[in-house]
Amino acid sequence: MAATVAVSAPPAESELDRSGAEEEPRGDGGEEDGAQNSSPTGPHSRLAKLPLSRIKALMKADPDVSLASQESVFIIAKATELFVEMIAKDALVYAQQGKRKTLQRKDLDNAIEAIDEFAFLEGTLD
Repeated sequence: MAATVAVSAPPAESELDRSGAEEEPRGDGGEEDGAQNSSPTGPHSRLAKLPLSRIKALMKADPDVSLASQESVFIIAKATELFVEMIAKDALVYAQQGKRKTLQRKDLDNAIEAIDEFAFLEGTLD
């Protein structure tokens, strides 16, 4: 577990600095860009890396969801990005232990088994 913190901590800190530095100008510039470009996805489109239109389509595939606001779609996209980043960093520790740079399925399996936060994923990759 100590290796996880040591390996994961530096990228997380640099990403916080990077994202904090980028989000503020993007937030200010995003509103102006959104007004100038008048894109259908709005100012949130540059802050999310996943395609918001596909996330909205996935959300609407649920019969209980009839409407999905732009804000809710953006929040789901951002949460998904953070989740993927977190599990990938934890799996990277296992890849590095095997002296590899490429993540493999067994690295994800190891991360899911070892970390309690991912217990809900056990058996999903079978």
